[in-house]
Amino acid sequence: MRDTRTAQSEGAAGAERGSTSEGSCDRSRWEAVFWDIGGVILDLESVRAAHAAFVDELVDRYDLETSRERALETWRSALGEYFRERDGTEFRPARTGYAIAVETLVGTDVPREDWHRVFEAAADDATEPVPGAPETIRRLAARDVHVGVISDVDDAEGKRMLERFGVRSAFDSITTSEEVGRTKPDPAMFETALEKAGTAPDRSLMVGDRYEHDVKGAAEAGLHGVAFGAEDGPAVSYRIEDPREVLEIVDGDSRTL
Repeated sequence: MRDTRTAQSEGAAGAERGSTSEGSCDRSRWEAVFWDIGGVILDLESVRAAHAAFVDELVDRYDLETSRERALETWRSALGEYFRERDGTEFRPARTGYAIAVETLVGTDVPREDWHRVFEAAADDATEPVPGAPETIRRLAARDVHVGVISDVDDAEGKRMLERFGVRSAFDSITTSEEVGRTKPDPAMFETALEKAGTAPDRSLMVGDRYEHDVKGAAEAGLHGVAFGAEDGPAVSYRIEDPREVLEIVDGDSRTL
């Protein structure tokens, strides 16, 4: 496994979130590691495959006079519009968006019981974890560190997904946007998770794949951001290419640039 690298200079770190240089913050003792779900634990390409399979099933079930490509475009457009209409960091449940997208595609109201099981079956068949993530989470759970989730998912769906990947019991806390009522980067998300963990923000890591929401949002709340596929920026404390590299950070084996 290659060395994990810090990706922010001391000057940029101080400007971004205060005292985070090697000289002013002993990183050898992390107390909490928080994980996003989508794009970090859950492989997003597999989510897209699940949605495509679900839309295909709707086209067949309702004998829709449209191509599968056009049907998927209609589904994604309706879902995207639903989320774009939210006010700032207001939480909007994905399950409501799915219902709207189904109605838009089929052209009439479809009772939830008529589509939800089909949706769950498609998700169970297609969604996959990010390679290395479940293994890393289970190994972290064996260490003296709080392992938590901070995710924008619907509460029940997020927990069900973690259960399917065999890691729900490895988490000491799960903080979702449905529970808090806001989405990242709202500070309430990180503050709620820190309160559950009983840890100081400067002793906590946040592993995320989106710079503004996960990494910068965490940094503004005082946590150290671990970028996994996220864009570069002054809020990035560590950049990893494999979830297993989180273990190097926690064990103090990372290399400072």
